[in-house]
Amino acid sequence: MIEKGIEQILFRSRWLMAPFYLGLVVALMVLLFKFGHELLHFVTHAVGASETDIILGVLTLVDLTFTGNLVLIVIFSGYENFVSKIDSNGHPDWPDWMTKVDFSGLKQKLLASIVAISAIALLKAFMNLDAGADTTHLMWLVIIHTVFVLSSLILAWSDRIGGSSAH
Repeated sequence: MIEKGIEQILFRSRWLMAPFYLGLVVALMVLLFKFGHELLHFVTHAVGASETDIILGVLTLVDLTFTGNLVLIVIFSGYENFVSKIDSNGHPDWPDWMTKVDFSGLKQKLLASIVAISAIALLKAFMNLDAGADTTHLMWLVIIHTVFVLSSLILAWSDRIGGSSAH
């Protein structure tokens, strides 16, 4: 009886994660605000901007979009995997991936998003080489990006090994 009570408490404690996901929705709104601010700045300064400035502006918008996608993946996949199943019936435009990402898939999507964000940051730094970029900062960006790429490859490889040994 005590064991059953403890199990019920543990099972219901998953709902303690729900406020975290709601907090991430607020963070997504903040990202939207920042995106709007950057977009307004980009559009209003486009006429006098150089080609490099335009590319950097677009990369900034893409970076914010990828970050928003990353937050959205965490919200839906985390809620679905750790709190409760989401009823997608009656929602014809519901993306298929939202109810099909398991924890392994979530890790891979997160790392892929992080690699993409890191690549954009690195590309932005390369685009700023003319502006007297700090070579030490650039070196660290390359090292960090390489670590993210290698981590993604190792995770994918270990998931493949774990998946093939389970069959």
